[in-house]
Amino acid sequence: MKNARPSSNDAGKIPKRDILERTFEFAARIIQLCGKLDERPGVGRVMMSQILRAGTSIPSNVEEAQAGQSKADFISKMSIALKEARETHLRLRLLKTAGIFPEDKLQSLIQEADEIKRIIGAIIVSTKRGSND
Repeated sequence: MKNARPSSNDAGKIPKRDILERTFEFAARIIQLCGKLDERPGVGRVMMSQILRAGTSIPSNVEEAQAGQSKADFISKMSIALKEARETHLRLRLLKTAGIFPEDKLQSLIQEADEIKRIIGAIIVSTKRGSND
């Protein structure tokens, strides 16, 4: 898998369906979900604000990582994105398990959150190893 940070050989190039685009699209879907959660009284609104914050933070941190001032800075910002992705994944699973929102409406978001976690984790590991793939 390609690293989200361009190497000197592919300056400015980002991998296919890059993590920037994928996390941006995911955040847009989170915003749509939160609009629907906001219509529900009680715990739906509390969960909405938490999921909205965490889910939209992921692409922000991935974007900031692209301008990291060093390898350590890149890893730090991607690690924050990973933490936010983990939190979002957990909260989506809680919504599903608690029956607050229909499971069929959440399953694709839960799957995407899990895949984003795995991709960001792999990018961090790859960067730590100094790999350019």
